[in-house]
Amino acid sequence: MTGAPATLFDKLWSAHEVVRRDDGASLLWVDRHLVHEGSHHGFAKLAARDLPVARPDLTFAVADHYVPTRGVPAVGSDIARMIRQLAENAARHGIRHFGMGDARQGIVHVIGPELGLTLPGLLVVCGDSHTSTHGALGAMAFGIGATEVAHVLATQTLWQKKPRRMRLRFDGALGPGVGAKDMALNWIARLGADGAGGHAIEYAGSAVRALSVEGRLTLCNLSIEGGGRLGIVAPDAATLDWLRGRDFAPADWDHAAEAWAALVSDPDAVFDREEVIDATEIAPIVTWGTSPEEALPITATVPDPDRAGAAADRVRAALDYMGLVPGRPLIGTPVDQVFIGSCTNARIEDLRAAAAVLAGRRARVPGRVSPGSAQVAAQAMAEGLDRVFIEAGLDWVGSGCSMCVGMNGDLVAPGMRCASTTNRNFRGRQGPGARTHLMSPAMVAAAAVTGTLADVRPLLKGRV
Repeated sequence: MTGAPATLFDKLWSAHEVVRRDDGASLLWVDRHLVHEGSHHGFAKLAARDLPVARPDLTFAVADHYVPTRGVPAVGSDIARMIRQLAENAARHGIRHFGMGDARQGIVHVIGPELGLTLPGLLVVCGDSHTSTHGALGAMAFGIGATEVAHVLATQTLWQKKPRRMRLRFDGALGPGVGAKDMALNWIARLGADGAGGHAIEYAGSAVRALSVEGRLTLCNLSIEGGGRLGIVAPDAATLDWLRGRDFAPADWDHAAEAWAALVSDPDAVFDREEVIDATEIAPIVTWGTSPEEALPITATVPDPDRAGAAADRVRAALDYMGLVPGRPLIGTPVDQVFIGSCTNARIEDLRAAAAVLAGRRARVPGRVSPGSAQVAAQAMAEGLDRVFIEAGLDWVGSGCSMCVGMNGDLVAPGMRCASTTNRNFRGRQGPGARTHLMSPAMVAAAAVTGTLADVRPLLKGRV
């Protein structure tokens, strides 16, 4: 790096760049490589060439995508094979493995930060697009493909073209009942599903600083849904407080904290693009279509394709799939079930937000609550949150990706409408023909209580 003002992303990229090719691609050193059941392709490529894992001490295996949230997988099933294959690959290469039954098992993007595997300044990669989540701690984190997984396993390095730099600032204070999920869906709806295409997003502004670390994890998680390559929040006192004492936190804490203090964008640093959003204008948001960009405040009406201009065909097709009628209020749209979970919204703060709405009330529709990790589950049970969900009539299940990906038997039936805390709502994401509305945990709880898409704010009066 020269003495010129630099963004946080510039600093992290430079710190990890080993060499740069003539075509502009950089060879980057990887600090943490997270693998899961879907990473078997990478291990197979190593086996075909009889190669070892270069740095097993920097590689961590997590069972999450295929893990059943009830019981164990049937012997001989594809799910059992996938889970066993991950354990075998981890054992063969001496990789630490957080598998079924481990007290620290959970969704990879939940336990990475939770255990302190993710730390400010690190480069974290995983064969999963929502690796952007880890940027909330001031890390440079992004998803990689199967071939890249093999390259990292074999060399602990990765070739990448440097993304452009974007700062997305949220100014002002959020209103009651509005949180990080609403912030994320708001900016994606404003800018579009490719609105941040080709950019590394730095989230900034007073509303971002006011978020808890859990909220920042949610915000960064959804960066990919707006086209971003990654999302990042500069570490601050809240970050350090949250990381202190984690299982893999540095032994020399004071020295690490001093180094992390320098992980900020310089005052005069230049971004390729800047966007500013007034946080005071953000309302609780729900998606109405088949992309996270197809989202509106809960108080809005279903859009009219005839007024959508060039997007008319897309809007019409989305509404047809979702079974929605143009011009009708979003509020009151019946839902068939609810889901609280996923790497987007299954941390303890998310469960507390949903429980604040559900306490003392009964759900009118069935639903499932899957904590993001075994540790989150233990903490929630210690606080009595599991009893709140169970007494409301929802199922309290084990930790895993669950109904977000539908790879493990947790599905939404064809034609059924689900209010969900997950990150994607494309056709069939939660099962063939499933209709998914994305929203915050509190909004999902409101949908459970009313049996419809609902504004959570009246339900929170006198409770928060």
